[in-house]
Amino acid sequence: MLLLGPFPPPHGGVQTHLVTLRQFLRKSGVSCPVINITGHRKTETDDVYYPKHAIGLIRLLLQLKYDIIHLHFGGNLTLRLLALTLVCCLVPRVRTVLTFHSGGYPGSAAGKRARPWTLRGFVLRRLDRLIGVNAELVDMYRRFGVVPMRARFIAPHGSNDRPVLEAAVPESRFFASHGPVLLTVGGLEPEYDLPLQIEMLGLLRQTIPDAGLIIVGSGSLAQEIRDRIDATPYRDHVLLCGDVPHAETLQLIAKCDLLLRTTLYDGDSIAVREALLLGTPVLATDNGMRPAGVHLIAGARPDSLAVAVKECLQRPDRPEAVQCDERNLEAVLELYAELCGEPEKSLSSSTSVAG
Repeated sequence: MLLLGPFPPPHGGVQTHLVTLRQFLRKSGVSCPVINITGHRKTETDDVYYPKHAIGLIRLLLQLKYDIIHLHFGGNLTLRLLALTLVCCLVPRVRTVLTFHSGGYPGSAAGKRARPWTLRGFVLRRLDRLIGVNAELVDMYRRFGVVPMRARFIAPHGSNDRPVLEAAVPESRFFASHGPVLLTVGGLEPEYDLPLQIEMLGLLRQTIPDAGLIIVGSGSLAQEIRDRIDATPYRDHVLLCGDVPHAETLQLIAKCDLLLRTTLYDGDSIAVREALLLGTPVLATDNGMRPAGVHLIAGARPDSLAVAVKECLQRPDRPEAVQCDERNLEAVLELYAELCGEPEKSLSSSTSVAG
């Protein structure tokens, strides 16, 4: 297998899924090089490649050994991503799979314009299989003209890692001086509606004066969010962390009193699944696809969000940690086997060469 997508750092939801899928495939005996498609760079080790430009990426496509290219995209279906998809589909003797992780995309203006005769429809129909992380994405593929047997719903998989709770994290001082501590993990982008959470904290502190909020993530609104925090009288009680290593993020999720996921639109969230896995309460916008155990809120305003937060905090016990299995990862492996037309165990012995 060849995986193409965002590879850490930083550690976002798609990156976490990609790492976990690769670990599972390698444990199953499947060779699995990775090509990072973001601007982030690391030293190329352990069959993880960071091409500096499109020519370098195409050279890798022609040099590496694999039977299937599995693309992983988040965000929007940009012209750049469509071009990359089309190039991958043109590699001879290779099957192509796409997992689109933006569960809220079907409800966006672009998603609602899904039609077979569009450029997006033309490119997506070139793929051998398309995976959607929710039913709405699978339905959108069909509106692009993808035949039903090529579109598959497979939920994303979070990390199986457990935090080392004994280890200190840089945010430990914030935990020591605040209680309860609320946490949000996501992008500093408009759809995450972080101003709502910042304003809500001011209301919450009127009755719970030691409450604090930690924000993990980066994005295009970083400076705007920082300015908004600095303009409040409770600026010292909002900690904007930027990107945080995944192991540390898991510690924060495990230690916080409540994970917030209030968004204008959203799909499945790996941070939410990781919180459930760790037994951390979650309060999230109702998008119609949240896992069982999540406390839901619809049409949130700062005051109604503050009330919902207090209700969650007043529950006497933390929820039971959810047991995590690998059925969704196994479903991806079965899809690969289906494409190769071989029994699952024979994938690891395949010797096809692209290019």
